[in-house]
Amino acid sequence: MIDSIYLDNQATTPTDPRVREIMLPLLTLGAVGNPHSEHFAGRNAAIAVEAARRQVADLIGALPEEIIFTSGATEANNIALQGIARASLNHGNHIITSATEHKCVLQTLKILEMQGFRVDILPVNRNGIVDVDLLSATITDKTTLVSIMAANNEIGVLQPIEKIAEICQSRGVVFHTDAAQAAGKVPIDVKASGVDLMSLSGHKMYGPIGIGALYVSAECPILPEPLFGGGGQERGMRPGTLAPFLCAAMGAACSIAAKEIENDANFAETNRHRFIEIIRSFISDARINCEDSPRLSGNLSLILPGVDADRLVGAIQPRVMISTNAACSSGMIHPSHVLLALGLNEIEAASTIRVSFGRFNSTAEVESAAQYIGSAAARIRTMGSASVAAQ
Repeated sequence: MIDSIYLDNQATTPTDPRVREIMLPLLTLGAVGNPHSEHFAGRNAAIAVEAARRQVADLIGALPEEIIFTSGATEANNIALQGIARASLNHGNHIITSATEHKCVLQTLKILEMQGFRVDILPVNRNGIVDVDLLSATITDKTTLVSIMAANNEIGVLQPIEKIAEICQSRGVVFHTDAAQAAGKVPIDVKASGVDLMSLSGHKMYGPIGIGALYVSAECPILPEPLFGGGGQERGMRPGTLAPFLCAAMGAACSIAAKEIENDANFAETNRHRFIEIIRSFISDARINCEDSPRLSGNLSLILPGVDADRLVGAIQPRVMISTNAACSSGMIHPSHVLLALGLNEIEAASTIRVSFGRFNSTAEVESAAQYIGSAAARIRTMGSASVAAQ
């Protein structure tokens, strides 16, 4: 059996064994309880949920009561975007976002557009960063919400969240940021930054898939309406019975990240540099997207000229797990909207791979993966050149 090397940590991270140790006991017969029940088992489950809420809050500098548990960042984004849009309809119907947002944000805003809201999608520069002066100039007296992600899921670029929050606060506009990729990887202080709402994801920080959170500031001028009705749980913003084992898992993941964030970042950056060095020994003209931008340490968006990224990813299976930056829809491969927003052409976008390094990637396996990917890429490029010459 071939040992696979997993280098797609921005898609999802493996669950940390320490997180599993916290999560699994809450699934045993003697520990199962509905956290909204009044009996002993319910109270114990509620204690676990509230302990987790404090841990999530501590990671981002929030108060526990400002944390709303969700099924993940997609749901958190929807509560923030749809909830604020509908709650603020009497004040205005204008929303601002950026061209490089995650698709769950862009698709949600398309839905709101069809419902009569006006959405401005701001461009980014070649470095993947939003122009804050343009953002400020785009705000009108009808603007109620700005949503700009903290760290991009494809290119790893960090946006100037503090500056954007300051502009929004000065204009009386609610500011939401999707921090699914940033939380646990870079220091976050929501109080110092002035963010009103922030979306988080458990499985991007070594927790399980199926749990996330939405930070809703106690000072947020407008509270989001819930997406659906229910029993009024989570301050009425996200009704439904919580899963204590998932909440506890996310809390544990946040607690571990808070302690290890600097070591994780330094380790990932070291592996990233070593990977690039080896790849360039095979593909000397390999280029890094947004190389000079502030970025996540573990992200690498790499153009391999003359190499079809989709073909490369297929060629290295099942040995190495990386991703392309393409999106598949109805059997058709489309260039990444993020890469096109940077100004890349479709050929460059189709030659881009995303490699993301994490807590459990040893340097030895990163070196092995780089050798394997570089060799495969060189073969594909040579074959492509030969094919062109034959024509």
